Amino acid sequence: MTNIIDTKKEFSAFKRANSFVHAGRGIIVFLKVTPNAWIQLSVFLLVIIFGFHFNITYIEWIMVTFAAGIVLAAEAFNTAIEIDINLTSPGYHPYARDTKDVAAGAVLIASLMAIVIGILVFGHYIF
Repeated sequence: MTNIIDTKKEFSAFKRANSFVHAGRGIIVFLKVTPNAWIQLSVFLLVIIFGFHFNITYIEWIMVTFAAGIVLAAEAFNTAIEIDINLTSPGYHPYARDTKDVAAGAVLIASLMAIVIGILVFGHYIF
């Protein structure tokens, strides 16, 4: 039986650096094709402004930054899944629809969690 992943390859600094180039390209593609990412980044910018205004604690910064990162990561995975489904199933298929809906649902879950974290962090400063 043959391994799909060749674990005997030697370490290459060039290949490791090149993987960052590919990841950076992925972020650029994500930002180009995902309008919701710009909305989420705008909300995160607003959260940063509120964070400085209310002088939130170090732990609170960790919480809001982590929440924003999870939302953006979920959106990126959702976008990757949508790109793949559009390629592999260009016509209508109920499984393709379900896959896209579940991925979008994951973004919604992450966003709702981020809202709850935002309320917990900023609620006592505002009220």
